[in-house]
Amino acid sequence: MSQNGFDLKDFRRACGRFPTGVTVTTMMGAGGQPCGITVSSFTSVSLSPPLVLVCIDHRSPITQCLEIGQHFGINVLSDRQEEISSRFSRKWEERFVDVKWRPGTTGVPLLADVPVALECVITQMVSAGDHWIVIGRALHTMINEGPPLAYFDSAYGKVTRRPPPVLEQAGTALAR
Repeated sequence: MSQNGFDLKDFRRACGRFPTGVTVTTMMGAGGQPCGITVSSFTSVSLSPPLVLVCIDHRSPITQCLEIGQHFGINVLSDRQEEISSRFSRKWEERFVDVKWRPGTTGVPLLADVPVALECVITQMVSAGDHWIVIGRALHTMINEGPPLAYFDSAYGKVTRRPPPVLEQAGTALAR
C-alpha cells in the first residue's frame, strides 16, 4: 500500500521500531458505563501546566465520549498485563468484563494493579490525519511499584533498568 510513492507498510514498520509503553485510556460513557481503549501513543507535553496527550483513531467508538471538559484516565499497564492490553483493543462491549477497576477522584475508571494512573481533563482536541490528538491536564496521579509493559516491533516486552553509572570525582566515587 503506497501513497504517492511512499510505502505506508514501511512507515508503519519504521514507527513500530520505536519502543513505547502501553496504556489504557478510560472514561465514563453515556449512561455511566465505563469505556476504554489500548493506547501506545501517550506522552507528557508540559510540566507547567501538567499536560499529557494520547492519540485515538477517529474510527474508535470511544470518540463518542471525547469532548472538551471530559475527564479521562491513563492507566500505564504493568509487564504482567498483556491480556488487558489485548482485551481493550478487541470487542468493544467486552472490555470491562472481569477487569478489576475502581472509580478515581474524578469518577474515571482506574484499572487495578497498574504502576501508574493519571486522571486528566480534556483541554484540547486536534484532528490530525486519521487520529485525534487528545490533550489533557493531569489532575491526579497514582504511582505504584512495578515495571511497565513495553511494546516494540509488534511484540510485548519488559523494561529493565541498569544501575546508574558511578562517577569518579577527586578520588571519590559519586552515584548520580
